[in-house]
Amino acid sequence: MDFITEHKSFFSATIVIIVAIVASRIIRRLLKRFFDESSEHLNVDPTRYRFFRNMVDLLIFTIAGMLVAYSIPALRTLGLTLFAGAGIFAAIVGFASQQAFSNIISGIFIVIFRPFRVNDIIKVGSFDSGIVEDITLRHTVIRSFENRRLVIPNAVISEQTVLNSSLVDEHVCMYIDIGISYESDVDKAMSIMQSECSSHPLCVDQRTTEQEVAGKPKVEVRVIALGDTAVTLRASVWADDSIKGSDMKNDLLLSIKKRFDKEGVEFPFHHRTTVFNK
Repeated sequence: MDFITEHKSFFSATIVIIVAIVASRIIRRLLKRFFDESSEHLNVDPTRYRFFRNMVDLLIFTIAGMLVAYSIPALRTLGLTLFAGAGIFAAIVGFASQQAFSNIISGIFIVIFRPFRVNDIIKVGSFDSGIVEDITLRHTVIRSFENRRLVIPNAVISEQTVLNSSLVDEHVCMYIDIGISYESDVDKAMSIMQSECSSHPLCVDQRTTEQEVAGKPKVEVRVIALGDTAVTLRASVWADDSIKGSDMKNDLLLSIKKRFDKEGVEFPFHHRTTVFNK
């Protein structure tokens, strides 16, 4: 009877080991395919996720080892001890590494849903805008336009609003807001702004054929505010992306300033009247 029981235990242990090996290989292939496809969309190195596959292997074989120990009567006590010890150990590690696991889970969500990719221009919450330089399961590295690196944990990114300037369409509309005095010729100022913006080499024509035939201008300039001392004009200028748009905006502010000075369009100045009592 003991001989039969031992053979049954050995057979059960063998089945558990075989199932663990097969499950490990299947899961590794599925994870590799998933991470390879996701890495192509995110433009990241798929080998960065290799440790995650290894962690899954460790979990599978740990459970298989405990089941094997529990299936053999001589090792059953040891198996129960390992199960209890593993539970306590998992609780300790889970409590100590709660933030780390949160970052890993958030990194997996980034891989799945792809809210941004490497080389995308994004802004995370109140952080500075920048270009995504690297994405790992723990953190995301953003290179600011000052060439500084923002290393943001993925868990933090998951809780923030992400402004992605490269998602779907990279074209960006830049607002050129300039105030002129009430004594200045508004039509002349609007014409100058329209001319300078339209002739800039980075300005993109976003008009459809129908809009162009209908006479819609390449750059629209409107009065957007009548302030205490200034009439504020806004030119809406399109560019290929945020970086080119920023460069174009800086160029236009300078060229419009020079044209206004040359053609007599005045900028407003604050005036203060001081009264002296005798």
